[in-house]
Amino acid sequence: MNTANPTQPRPFFRLGRSSWNRFVQNFTTFFLNPRALAIGLVFASDNILFGSWGAHIPYVKEKLHLSDAALGLILFAQPVGLLIMNPLTGWIIAKLGEARACFWSAIVLVLAISIPVNAPNTIVLAFGLFLLGLAAALINVAMNTAATNLERAEGIVIMSSCHGMWSLGGLLGAGVAGAVIALHVPPAIHIIAVSILILILTIAVQPILTKIPSSSRTESGEKAGSSFIKPNLDLMLMILIGLALAMGEGAAFDWSAVYLHETLGASKQIAALGFASFSLMMTSFRFLGDAIIPKIGARRWLQIGGILGAVGLSIAIFLPYPPTALLGFALLGIGCSLGAPILYGASMRVPGIPPAAGLATFATFSFIGFLAGPPAIGFVAEGFGLYYGLGMVAVMLLISAGLSRSVKQF
Repeated sequence: MNTANPTQPRPFFRLGRSSWNRFVQNFTTFFLNPRALAIGLVFASDNILFGSWGAHIPYVKEKLHLSDAALGLILFAQPVGLLIMNPLTGWIIAKLGEARACFWSAIVLVLAISIPVNAPNTIVLAFGLFLLGLAAALINVAMNTAATNLERAEGIVIMSSCHGMWSLGGLLGAGVAGAVIALHVPPAIHIIAVSILILILTIAVQPILTKIPSSSRTESGEKAGSSFIKPNLDLMLMILIGLALAMGEGAAFDWSAVYLHETLGASKQIAALGFASFSLMMTSFRFLGDAIIPKIGARRWLQIGGILGAVGLSIAIFLPYPPTALLGFALLGIGCSLGAPILYGASMRVPGIPPAAGLATFATFSFIGFLAGPPAIGFVAEGFGLYYGLGMVAVMLLISAGLSRSVKQF
């Protein structure tokens, strides 16, 4: 049995036969272990739904005659739901268990995902997005907790592969949605079809998920998901690192296409490749992560990742040409790829903090990076230019690399 601790620092990563063997071992362990694969499918299902919905936002904007400002305000209903639910997730998971929490939150996601594309007005649209935020918060904590429980129970390393499945789900959801839009399939029909498929998948994996040990109680006997807590120093440092990485992701998600098209003069087709290059490298390295993290160590990877992300953005800024910018966003994807698998897992292993409560607290505060990051880049860009907005993120990534040295849990 592989008992390697993914947070234990190891000698610097060296490419070779042993590294390849480790990757093959972890990769086959993940896909041939029914319980590991079941959790991975939950991760993928979550982002397939959101990737499918995200592609239809322009359709909803046009249908309801929304301005950019009005759309931005209404879309904020989803993170509001997430922020409201996050402090409650530990308590709910303690009552239901991880498997049932995954199941019921997935059911709510499947039912709620059809509301936005069919919304007749902004009130219904906001309500649907709010429900999506509630369900997304619960399934996020439940599936990450289940993955950590299985790692602990079987001595395997699967967290990064699970997050790779999440990234892959988003790519599949958005890719299929793009094809559907090109074929002029009505968005409502597409979303219903995806929802039915995810519902069938959710029901199919549920019996397997119930076989995963539940962290209803910790070793000390306290309830594992009893409450949302005030972060201690270690958890606060993880949150700050997570904020910086989240801003890096936000820079790619929301600003890569804008930067390539409006600042560097690339065509819209080339500009779209900025996010694609970022996502492809993030997904690839997340599948490699369960082999890379034990070899390098979590602390060292976060240092390398923060530096890589900062270098990538610097290349995009100081070599302002579309090909070099694409390379820069690809490096940013590598740098940000393993932050979530490391930090989500580490937040559940902070001494004295119940696992689900640590994860819920980390998720709540670190999500501010997704909320505040893109607008902060926009404010800086408005006053000084997008070069400076992306430069601010590069500086934060360098700071996160330095902060990772101080986290005892790594």
